[in-house]
Amino acid sequence: MEREAYFDNAKVILIFLVVFGHIIQPFIDGSRAIHTLYIWVYTFHMPAFILISGFFAKGIGNGQYIWKLAKKLLIPYAIFQLVYTVYYFYIGKESWFASMFYPHWSLWFLMSLFCWHILLIIFKKIPAAVGMSIAVAIGLLIGYIGEVGHTFSLSRTFVFFPFFLLGYWLNQKELMKLKRKVFQLIAAFFLVGVFTLIYFAPEINTNWLLGSKSYIDLGLQTLGAPARMLVYTTSALMTMCILSWIPRRKLAFTKLGKRTLYVYLLHGFFIQYFRQNEFFEVSRFIDLVGLSIISAVILLILSSKFIIGIWQPVIEGKASMIRKTWTQDKKAV
Repeated sequence: MEREAYFDNAKVILIFLVVFGHIIQPFIDGSRAIHTLYIWVYTFHMPAFILISGFFAKGIGNGQYIWKLAKKLLIPYAIFQLVYTVYYFYIGKESWFASMFYPHWSLWFLMSLFCWHILLIIFKKIPAAVGMSIAVAIGLLIGYIGEVGHTFSLSRTFVFFPFFLLGYWLNQKELMKLKRKVFQLIAAFFLVGVFTLIYFAPEINTNWLLGSKSYIDLGLQTLGAPARMLVYTTSALMTMCILSWIPRRKLAFTKLGKRTLYVYLLHGFFIQYFRQNEFFEVSRFIDLVGLSIISAVILLILSSKFIIGIWQPVIEGKASMIRKTWTQDKKAV
């Protein structure tokens, strides 16, 4: 089947925002505008990514599928956990050492993605409305357990699972209803409205959007669940609004949609080096534009055939790109 351009476009736009969000993070305390932009992006970029991941999880079920999934997600996780440990030590990062079950930085997504597929074995047998209610309830209640945190990415697994489950239950026809002109108009106003509200609201703790800390750590032990419910609602609405504006037609960057995992796993080499060496300084709007261009360049570099050829054996466990290049070179000779 031909790939649907809409989903590839969405994945490219979202992975760009992942890189951009990570690259501007060190500057959020020095600028209200950057702080607002950072929070605004984080209200939807991972929930939307997770929803799309759930949308493509329709084939989950038998033991062979789980085994393939383990090879696809857990083996790269283990390799990159070791690689990033060595890299962090090399660049002088203080928190360079972490156990195999305490994911380095962005590697939590691989661990959680595997766990979401496992949870889906149970939840797909439950009626959609009931299952969604249970998933949200677990996401709300898990914040009261202080021991659940970064280890095994348990907190994020349960907090973000409702978005994965929602993606699983959605079909393409339902998703495309978001493309209606009237909804796009409402979405545009909502997106601008949320940005404005964040800008003028009291300072927001960004950790609420990361899903990795307990309510005790977030300083709202009693009212943590209502606060997270507000985050859930905002993220769900923001995700729908953003998805409504994703183009359906093929664009110049559409083909990069199949390579976003490479960008996700490898962009940390750039970002952590920039942070460790305080590579950039942001004092003007043009600096922010420059960081967005650098984010796009990182995306393009990590999506290139050269990078894929090098890392494909590690990330996908195969070397089709190398073989293809080798065959083409032999034919040329």
